[in-house]
Amino acid sequence: MEFRAEMRYLRVSPQKARLVLDLIKGRRVEEARNTLLYTKKRVAAHVGKLLQSALDNANFLSAEKNLDVDIDNLYVKSAIANDGPRMKRIRPAPQGRAFRYQRRISHIQLVLADRNRGSISPASDTGSAAPAAAPKRRVPVAKKAAGRTGKKKTAGAGK
Repeated sequence: MEFRAEMRYLRVSPQKARLVLDLIKGRRVEEARNTLLYTKKRVAAHVGKLLQSALDNANFLSAEKNLDVDIDNLYVKSAIANDGPRMKRIRPAPQGRAFRYQRRISHIQLVLADRNRGSISPASDTGSAAPAAAPKRRVPVAKKAAGRTGKKKTAGAGK
C-alpha cells in the first residue's frame, strides 16, 4: 500500500529541494524524520511537514479502510521535486537598462510504502518443502582493449 502527500507552489527552486529529498529517499520514516530535523537547509522544514502529512494520510486511510498499517515498516519510496510556474522579475541595470531574472517555484511529491507488504511471495504460501532454484549468475567476459597499442607517429617535432 502506498500513501502520498503533495506540496505545491513552494517558493524554493526544485534543484535545492532535490538536495534534501535525496537525503531521505529509501529510508525508514523515523530515520528520515531525524535526518530532516538536523539538516541545515530551509526547505528541510517544509519537507518535514510533508512527511508528517504523508504519515497522517497513512493513519487516516488505515483507520478508514480497516487496514493493518505498521508505521515502523513505512519507508520513503519516492520523493520528487518538479518545476512549478516561474515568476518573471526585473532588476535595474546600469544606464537605464533592465535585467530579467526568474524566481523558481517547485511542486514536491512524497510517497510512503510498506516495506513488508511486497516481500511475501506466493510460493511461500503453498507450503512446498523444496525452495525454487536460483537463477545462474553470468560471469562477465574480459574484453580486449579498444584502440591501437603502438605509438602514434607525428609529422612535426615540437611545433
